[in-house]
Amino acid sequence: MLALSMAELQILDWIAENCRTAWLDVVFPVITSMANDGIIWIALTLVLLAIKSQREYGAQAAIALIIGFVLCNCVLKTAVDRIRPFELANITELLVRPPTDASFPSGHSTASFAMSTVLLLNRHPLRWPVLILSVLIALSRLYLYVHYPTDVLAGVLLGILNGVLAVTLWRKVIRPRLLSRKKAKTAP
Repeated sequence: MLALSMAELQILDWIAENCRTAWLDVVFPVITSMANDGIIWIALTLVLLAIKSQREYGAQAAIALIIGFVLCNCVLKTAVDRIRPFELANITELLVRPPTDASFPSGHSTASFAMSTVLLLNRHPLRWPVLILSVLIALSRLYLYVHYPTDVLAGVLLGILNGVLAVTLWRKVIRPRLLSRKKAKTAP
């Protein structure tokens, strides 16, 4: 894993040397902080759950975020325990507060793409703005030198998987059970 990490540092160094601007130094920390602890996605999920016509989407998003949290933060980060790129490169000045958990996979990317996938699969009106924000959040993790490219790629793929799993569970298992219970209550 160390050899891969060293190779990926070259990509992060290229980004730092060729893409850094004063404007992005301000914008990317703001964008990445929106997804700290999944806060923007939790907030959006709560809003969807609070609106009666949007509850199914909120439920699917909640399922995707919970699966993502467990798989990403509780299982994979603990099992892989990858050192952060700024620690390996010995960079002491970051544009954001240094994360203290393991690097692989990116939790920001996992949660972002879980939410995006749920909304895309449901053709929700917010799907495109959420997808754009998700891409920016994933890119910000590289720009800010807090994740390797494979961390972000794994987070994106894991998030997509979580979103597909949540929507499938909702459509094939949960919603049919809820509908059958509702029918049983209204039957004479």
